[in-house]
Amino acid sequence: MSRAQLITILVALSLAPGVSVAPVRAADASASPQLEQGRVQRFRIGPEDTLQISVWKNEAMSRTVPVRPDGMVSLPLVNDVEAAGLTPMELRDLLTKKLGEYIPNPEVSVTLTEVRSFKVSVIGEVARPARYELRAATTVLDALAMAGGFTQFASRQRIVVLRGDGKSMKRVPFNYGKVIASEQENFYLEPGDIVLVP
Repeated sequence: MSRAQLITILVALSLAPGVSVAPVRAADASASPQLEQGRVQRFRIGPEDTLQISVWKNEAMSRTVPVRPDGMVSLPLVNDVEAAGLTPMELRDLLTKKLGEYIPNPEVSVTLTEVRSFKVSVIGEVARPARYELRAATTVLDALAMAGGFTQFASRQRIVVLRGDGKSMKRVPFNYGKVIASEQENFYLEPGDIVLVP
């Protein structure tokens, strides 16, 4: 099967009626925290993202800051604040509380100006193995399509998504044939996931 045919099939599959990405149960090995009650959760800040932090009527405190690799941002008065893992609203609340020790009733807003933390890798028997910087919720099939589909040697039934939890790497099996036949869910990827096509 050619690369163009595979991409056509993937696009047709994603548009076909009756084919949907259903939320997965937390007990399922492929459960993704990006899914909550059938919808994609709010984006969580990660390293390398860029934030605009504004404090109303206080230009000296307002600035655009990058999230460092350790997940922290640096601001006057409050020094280092952990931003990674929080939503912009959660970070806003945290900064409001911390700045409240120095400024009466601070009005803080946090805007995510550049997303650079949502990266996944697709490696192995695909046409374009690479690390991809994503801008939206992305499924395994989406990532395989971005990588140009399979090579002729790919083992489509033994695909694995490697997912780190901070301490170890979890292996989430993905059987392409079963997904196409609607026998397995096409789940969403998380930042840092590695799609391995043997």
